[in-house]
Amino acid sequence: MPGHRKLTAVIGAFVLLWVIGRAAQQHPTAGSAANPSPTAAAESPASPSATSPSAHPSRAGTPTATTRPTRVAPGTALAVLATLPVKGRAPMTGYRREEFGQAWLDADRNGCDTRNDILRRDVRSAVLDPRTHGCVVLTGVLPDPYLGRDVPFRRGAGDEVDIDHVVALGNAWATGAARFDIRTRAALANDPLGLLAVDLHTNRSKGDGDAATWLPPYKPFRCAYVARQIAVKAKYGLWVTPAERAAMSRVLASCPGRQVPADVTHAPTRVDQKVEEPAPAAAASPRALVGGSTYYANCDAVRAAGAAPIHVGDPGYSRRLDRDGDGVGCE
Repeated sequence: MPGHRKLTAVIGAFVLLWVIGRAAQQHPTAGSAANPSPTAAAESPASPSATSPSAHPSRAGTPTATTRPTRVAPGTALAVLATLPVKGRAPMTGYRREEFGQAWLDADRNGCDTRNDILRRDVRSAVLDPRTHGCVVLTGVLPDPYLGRDVPFRRGAGDEVDIDHVVALGNAWATGAARFDIRTRAALANDPLGLLAVDLHTNRSKGDGDAATWLPPYKPFRCAYVARQIAVKAKYGLWVTPAERAAMSRVLASCPGRQVPADVTHAPTRVDQKVEEPAPAAAASPRALVGGSTYYANCDAVRAAGAAPIHVGDPGYSRRLDRDGDGVGCE
C-alpha cells in the first residue's frame, strides 16, 4: 500500500505540472501585464501623450499675450472714441451752409469774426492791419498741417488759405447736427476746437468727407487730425458711422497714447492779446506779432505756462516747437 500511495503522488504531481505548462502556452503575455514595457506604456491609450491637451492643462484654453485685448488709457482719443454712438448717416435733407449761421460770426464778441480769429491763431509772422484794431491779418506764413509745409498767406484775391471745419459741416449734419437748433449749429461752426487754417485746394478736395473717405495728405498729422475730430464729436454729441469709427481706430492704432486736444471754447479777446496799433516800422516785426495772441520763445516757456504738450491749433503753437512735425510740440 505504501508503494501505491507513492505512485499516486507522483502521478498527481506530474498532472499538475502538465496543467501549468498548458496554461502558460495558451496565455504567453499574461505574466507581463503587471510589468508593461516602456514602449507599451507610451502607446497605451490610458497614458496621456506629450501632445495631449489634458497632459498640459495650463496650455489648454489659456489665451496667450497676443490674444489679450488692448487696454485703452483714459483720456486718450481712443478712449473718447469708444464713448461715441455708432449709427448710419442720416439723410442730407434740408442741409445748407446757412443752417449753421452766418459765415463768419463774431461768436466770442471780441470785435473780430471767427475767420480772422483763426488766421491770427494759425498764421505765423503775421502782420496785422492797424486799421482793424488788430483783427485782420494782411500777410504771413501758414505752417499747413495738411500738407506738412509752409503756405504763404496774403490777404486779397489770391488768398490760398481756407478755414477748415475739421468735422465737415455736411458730416456734422448727417451725424446729429440736423436736430440741433440754429444757435447750437452756429456755435459748432464757429468753435476754434474744430477749425484749422489750411491750404485752400486741399480743403476743397475734402468736401464733406469723414475719416473713412478723406485724411490729410501729410501722414504724420493724421493722428492729431482724427483726435480733433473725435473731440468735436464728443463735445457736440455727434455720432460716428461704422466705417468712420473703423478708420479712426486704424489711424490711432499707430498712436494709442494720443490725447484729444485742449478745448479752447472761444478765441482770446483783444485785451488778452494785448494787440496795439503798431507804428508802420513795427508792423513788419515778426516777433511782435508771431502767432497772434500767444508767443512762446521755446519749450521751456511752454512748460512753464503749463501748456505742454502743445498741439497744432492751440494758442502759441509753432512749427519750430514741433521738431518732428507730427502736430505736437514740446512733447
